[in-house]
Amino acid sequence: MTVRIDPEENEIRALKGVTDWHGKRVLEIGCGDGRLTRRLVRLGAVIHASDTDAGLIAKARKNLPKQFAKNIHYSVGQAERIDQPNESLDVVVFAWAL
Repeated sequence: MTVRIDPEENEIRALKGVTDWHGKRVLEIGCGDGRLTRRLVRLGAVIHASDTDAGLIAKARKNLPKQFAKNIHYSVGQAERIDQPNESLDVVVFAWAL
């Protein structure tokens, strides 16, 4: 059985109301397998997504559509150690990670 999370896209509608994502530099903490990451990139964001689980990052990279490869960068990391220069991000997303 396939599980579909948010088939009505309520999550993405809510996120659209937060900001204009087009061209925004986004850090997604706790990206898991990249489900939300792929939704955000479709809104025009450039995303640096990280998770502590190397297996989930491998799965996210495997499922990354080629057309988004330039706009999504996955890495294994911790929220306590963000490897991004100061003032290099516009938005930080920390959702569904706890």
